[in-house]
Amino acid sequence: MILVGAILTSCSQQSKQSPVAWPKAEIAVAAVKPFNRIMHGDTVVDNYYWLNDYFKKGPDSTNVVKYLEAENAYTQEMMRSTENLQTKLFDEMKFRIKEKDESVPYLKNGYYYYRRTDEGKQYYKLCRKKASLDAKEEVLLDVDEMAKGYPYFAVGGSSVSPDNKLLAYGVDTISRREYTIYIKNLGTGEVYEERVDRTSGIATWAADNRTIFYTSKNPVTLLSEKIKRHTLGADSKQDVTVYEEKDNTNYIGVGKSKNAQYIFIYSGSTLSSEVFYLDANHPNGEFKLFQPRMKEVLYSVIPLVDRFLILTNDDAKNFKVMQCPLDKTGKENWTEFIPHRSDVLVEGIDEFKNHLVISERKNGLTNLAIRNLSSHSQHYLDMGEPAYKVFSSTNEEYDSNVVRYGYTSLVTPSSTYDYNMETQKKVLLKQQEVLGGYDAAQYVTERLFASAKDGTKVPISLVHKKGIRKNGTAPLLLYAYGSYGASMDATFNSSRLSLLDRGFIFAIAHIRGGEEMGRQWYEDGKMMKKINTFTDFIDCGEYLIAQNYTSKGRLYAEGGSAGGLLMGAVINMAPDLWNGVIAAVPFVDVVNTMLDKSIPLTTNEYDEWGNPNDKAAYEYMKSYSPYENVEAKDYPNLLVTTGLHDSQVQYFEPAKWVAKLRATKTGNQVILLKTDMDFGHGGASGRFDYLKDQALEYAFFLKLEGIYE
Repeated sequence: MILVGAILTSCSQQSKQSPVAWPKAEIAVAAVKPFNRIMHGDTVVDNYYWLNDYFKKGPDSTNVVKYLEAENAYTQEMMRSTENLQTKLFDEMKFRIKEKDESVPYLKNGYYYYRRTDEGKQYYKLCRKKASLDAKEEVLLDVDEMAKGYPYFAVGGSSVSPDNKLLAYGVDTISRREYTIYIKNLGTGEVYEERVDRTSGIATWAADNRTIFYTSKNPVTLLSEKIKRHTLGADSKQDVTVYEEKDNTNYIGVGKSKNAQYIFIYSGSTLSSEVFYLDANHPNGEFKLFQPRMKEVLYSVIPLVDRFLILTNDDAKNFKVMQCPLDKTGKENWTEFIPHRSDVLVEGIDEFKNHLVISERKNGLTNLAIRNLSSHSQHYLDMGEPAYKVFSSTNEEYDSNVVRYGYTSLVTPSSTYDYNMETQKKVLLKQQEVLGGYDAAQYVTERLFASAKDGTKVPISLVHKKGIRKNGTAPLLLYAYGSYGASMDATFNSSRLSLLDRGFIFAIAHIRGGEEMGRQWYEDGKMMKKINTFTDFIDCGEYLIAQNYTSKGRLYAEGGSAGGLLMGAVINMAPDLWNGVIAAVPFVDVVNTMLDKSIPLTTNEYDEWGNPNDKAAYEYMKSYSPYENVEAKDYPNLLVTTGLHDSQVQYFEPAKWVAKLRATKTGNQVILLKTDMDFGHGGASGRFDYLKDQALEYAFFLKLEGIYE
């Protein structure tokens, strides 16, 4: 049962720089129901294991909902004094967004495609025009209309058949990233009755305009297990499995090459991969194995007119590019095309008939290299800012000398360029319009390097309003992720201006576990080196204090998902360093989750965290798992968010963690849990609804600073 008791939070509760008054409120207390976990001779008592029951449909399923609702009521009451501030934040963040807008059209197979949004609408319309931007508009999907009546609505991949007559698209109305694929006739507007359930949402068309390939998911674990072939008009229950993954640590997917010649199946983990390919003109043929998977070797395939390119880390930590004939794909036929460089990570290749656009990363910064396939000459685009992100954007046409790329920084709104690879001239097509008179010159961006305890230099990207004095009086929000090799580049966010304009400094710590400084940077922050991720973040926080950007009482932290694991670990390791912390959809019950194969993603993650069925991995994971290491000590003020339908990090991880923290901690710091009862990992699906969550989070930080305006 749920025990709801009244407690008084101290009205003298304060951050270290200004008093913060918290109201009396009725707090939710989770019932204690001991459950013994026994592994490797180690017995651990989990008092809140019963909170798993909602999706398992256990005896406490109803009580789980009651507990989460009680937590929501407590959070609402504790944050009531900020309601006007939340409204103000929401209004100003929404005001900056241009409501009636459209994306830059891109050309594919004779049509210009784009999305447009209408004033007051939460979603968008997917549109196209034939041959010319002056042609009549066709609305392919009116998502605003489709989403009516659903608290959550997401369209997955949308794919037009080669003859431009049919559209395949995926729909998720639960927020579990499990999509149903529909087929629409673009000539008549009819949505066919046939549908394909439990997919990743992306359909890949063969050249015959009647066959699609898709990724099928396990209904329990949501793992991508099979690639299937569906023929229009057939019963999807009879769809043929063309590939089945036997290794449950691998992710799989299917797609088509840019030159439309091949269908590719990709199977891979964080350590190794394998590719199969099929002539798109023969969808009923057998997929061929490109190269058998190799231990701890990743590779991907890029087809050109006369050869295949292979991007691989085989004997190349930061990846190199190999090449082979179209009819001899085994590794024994690979020859070097772009050699390995120890200081440059090759992240990807966008292929064109006459050029390659190579995405690279050096010294933590992204770069685009333009390589002429005939002359073999190469040049780089110049960015001109200390911290930024540049990336190859939507480039659907293979036979083109123009590459579209995106650019942004902490002060530069998202910008779209076309660059002629022959003339080396660029054209700015569009820059995100920030309403309200945004002036980039009023903000300052910096790039710093903190020294970790082992001497490693960790990059920090930072932005603040011009005029901020570095005397330790400014509040600073430090953000990071630090897992899966995902790099957190310096990008613009118009919502962030609401913090910067109120005196906050915002910083990104590019800690190990990401891939900002190369593949080794990732490997030094995973598996049995995971603790480097946490100590890097702490060292970045201490560095920013030492450099007088902020002070101990005014330092805040935020991270989500695996970045929520980071938050849980650092408040265990250095609880007095942070005045307030937000852990969004946090992965905090590492050992228990990795022991449960029925939970989505678990087996896929063994290469990232380790398999706790192995004693050494179990002990290491247990040493840092936030839930396992909650102790009786003063923790910082904490706001935890989750979604009841989250398929990536199940709701019960943050719920259990909050319950244990409340029962164990000392001091008067507040701990708040906010559960979105209709949504999952990504939160609300509408383009404005998510701002309500953002307003709550910002209000939490601002309240701790004594700011209510």
